[in-house]
Order: sequence, then structure tokens, then C-alpha cells
Amino acid sequence: MITRFFLTLITALFLVIPASFAGDWSKIKIGTEGAYPPWNGTNAAGELEGAEIDLIADLCARMNAECEIVAQDWDGIIPALQNGKYDAIIAGMSITEERMKVINFSQGYANEPASFSVMKSSSLAGLQASGKVNMDSLDSASTALIDALKSSLSGKVVGVQGSTTHENFVKQVLGDSVTMKSYDTQLNLELDLIAGRIDALLSDKGSMEEFMGTDKGKDVVFIGPNLGGGPFGAGVGAGLRKADTDLLKMINKAIDEARADGTLAKHFTKWFGKDISM
Repeated sequence: MITRFFLTLITALFLVIPASFAGDWSKIKIGTEGAYPPWNGTNAAGELEGAEIDLIADLCARMNAECEIVAQDWDGIIPALQNGKYDAIIAGMSITEERMKVINFSQGYANEPASFSVMKSSSLAGLQASGKVNMDSLDSASTALIDALKSSLSGKVVGVQGSTTHENFVKQVLGDSVTMKSYDTQLNLELDLIAGRIDALLSDKGSMEEFMGTDKGKDVVFIGPNLGGGPFGAGVGAGLRKADTDLLKMINKAIDEARADGTLAKHFTKWFGKDISM
């Protein structure tokens, strides 16, 4: 009777343990692309580096977790999470409704607008339209900017990295008015622009500013307005399996702490030359 009582009591205690403590997250594997500087890249020594690599170390220290970073090609980054190759994605991934159908996201930790880029020698280089366009709240001025952009790019070859919000924008907004080419990595996209194989590319401004700061990218310029909202999502966050709500709470708490003490801003200012933290 006494033994049965204590077994029942222990069982009951386990049942009421909060979900936030349900998993053992003393060791966490985090997936990143390692090919998207300055978010996450790989240096000449083959080492991962970038704002998100610093962020991972910061968050893991706050969670008292031993973390292993796993490099993963972008086009398979969500399936690999779902198959258990790692426990979270921190890889410049925008929070979108489409992705939230299959995975969860932490709160956003950074946001950077998208923009088109061309070579200085391009006839498109004169399209120096200023301003910002929020695809969630288009007004007449924003619509005019999009229409001008679409007209200028009509008949052109536009490059994007595959399985990205930039690809979604080209499909949804430009449609068959352009020929779209999708690439496996940001670097290959950039190299095809300077090689003349595409007329323009669409990416986030931070990654292109990184490329523009190199010898190869010195003749690349932005055109058109800054783009955000709509297909571009609501900022960048960590992606997790839907079942891992306890890890989600841990990561959100760590992001809150990093934001509050100014560390979050420091990571992005260091690598982007500006504070894009959220």
C-alpha cells in the first residue's frame, strides 16, 4: 500500500511538471547555412563566423547549454530539422506564415529590408528610387514604386536564392514579367550577377552590402525601394519543431535577456555595421 502510494505520488508529480522543463536541453544542436554572410558564413580557415554564430554562442551560454553547430545546405534546412539532424535553425530565416505551417519560430531577433541589385554599367542602374515599401500596407505611393520597379525589370533575368522570401516576392509580384533564376547559395547568385548571367538580383541588403565591400562586388549598386512585409515575413527568428515548446521558451527568454542588456544589438552592429536587431 505504502509503495503504491509513493509510486502514485511520484507519477502525479511528473504529470504536473511544466512543459518548459519537460525536455533535457543541456545539449542542443543548431543548424545554420554557413554560406550567408554576414548572418552566417565560413571563413578561409573553414570556420563558421557571423552575427548569428556569435548569437548562438550567446544564447547557449544564457541557457546553460552545450551547443553544437551543424552546417546545412539551405534548400534542405527545414526537412533536416524535422528529421532530427538538429534542434533549432538560426540561419537568417524569415518568419513567414508559410513556414509557420510546418515549424515554430522564436520571437524575431533581427530584420533587414530586401532590395534589388544590379551592376553599375547596367541600364537599370539609373532606377535609384528611394523610399520604403511595406507589402502589408500598400498605399498609392508604394504601389507606384512597385509598378515602376516591375516595368523597369520587365523582360529581364532576375536571380534569387531558392526557397527564400525573395523567391516568393518575384513569383508573387513580378510573375512572368521576368525570367527568374534560382540559386543554391547567395555567393553563386552574386557571382552570376557580376558575370552578366542575370540582369538583377533580389536579396536582403545586409548580405549584398557585405559583397559590395569586396573587390568582386565593388561595381554592384542597389536599385528601387527597400522592401519588407508581406512575402518577406516579420523579421528573422529561430526555427524549431512544433513539439519542442520547452526549447522555444528557453530561446525566447535568452533573446529577451540579450536584447535587454544590449548584447543583441552589439552582435549585429559588429557584423552589419548597423543595428538591425529587433
